[in-house]
Amino acid sequence: MKIGITCYPTYGGSGVVGAELGVELAERGHEVHFIASALPFRAKGNQSLIYFHEVEMMSYPLFEHLPYALALSTKMAEVVQAYDLDVLHVHYAIPHSVSAFLARSMLLPRKIPFITTLHGTDITLVGMDRSYWGITKFAIEQSDGITAISNQLKQKTLEVFGIEKNIEVIYNFVNCNKYRRNANPEYRKLFAAEGEKILVHLSNFRPVKRTSDVVEIFSLVREKVPCRLILIGDGPDRSAAELLIHKKGLQQHAFFLGKQENVEDTLGISDVLLLPSELESFGLAALEAMACEAPPIASRVGGLPELVTHGVDGFLAEVGDVKAMADYAVRLLLDNELRQQMSKAGRQTAETRFCSTLIIPQYEKLYRRVAERDA
Repeated sequence: MKIGITCYPTYGGSGVVGAELGVELAERGHEVHFIASALPFRAKGNQSLIYFHEVEMMSYPLFEHLPYALALSTKMAEVVQAYDLDVLHVHYAIPHSVSAFLARSMLLPRKIPFITTLHGTDITLVGMDRSYWGITKFAIEQSDGITAISNQLKQKTLEVFGIEKNIEVIYNFVNCNKYRRNANPEYRKLFAAEGEKILVHLSNFRPVKRTSDVVEIFSLVREKVPCRLILIGDGPDRSAAELLIHKKGLQQHAFFLGKQENVEDTLGISDVLLLPSELESFGLAALEAMACEAPPIASRVGGLPELVTHGVDGFLAEVGDVKAMADYAVRLLLDNELRQQMSKAGRQTAETRFCSTLIIPQYEKLYRRVAERDA
């Protein structure tokens, strides 16, 4: 099939999933067209089947805020016509599903179906704002297919917007061949000495990720276990996290790596993932860590309980309970047998429930269904 994908090209979960979905589809022989303001992060794969179409906007003094949604809809319509796409798949409702609706309307009587995948804050934060509630509800209901990345997000969408159309839950995924334990001891030595453990945090450093809690947990763990902290990603709260690290005198024991394309290399040498988020509609970082055999210690929020089974392949605690999370981390780091047991269980969870080989066919089936219905 010929599939158009629009997602934010940034480091957030929706951008990562949209980009890696495109890569996986191209590897399966589909022609993928990314339509966005920039090539999405991690969107590197079968270059012969992956195309990028940049959304450009004119600068005009009258516009205090450039109308990106309109430029995006125009570009979508152009790409659909030029490449005879079969379906558009947009990730994150605002403004992408609105732009897809406008593009579909512009192309009439030619029929181009579009699918909206809901990722979390497009529903729980942006969509609930009075400024966007009405247009978010409209755009979701106009979609030819709707997916959510967890049952919790599906139920939240139904509760907030009263959507009457079917919402299909298709979980986030991980490439189990790519994300696995890293057996490179030399790489691990770059961060930790012999006998030291490694804690890792992976996020876009937004306030909902509670990166200050990551530092507080690490500080408590270091009182009982020799360890280092690796922080992967970038965002508005990174400087605050760095400041807190210095305030606590931990700068020699923490590494801020910024955005990384191959996060599996670092996850694969880590012993524990810290994810004390306030909101997580799925928890992609936790899944990636589990595939790499690094048990997650996360908040009991959103879709995380659908991914992590407490006490089996990770630990869950209440939001803000840094002491409980630190205690779980200490327990894991000091008990090698328990950590190995949880590591293997996490890997099994990834392989049996969330591998791309299991999830991508669900999207393919949905694409065929909406394309045939609108044929």
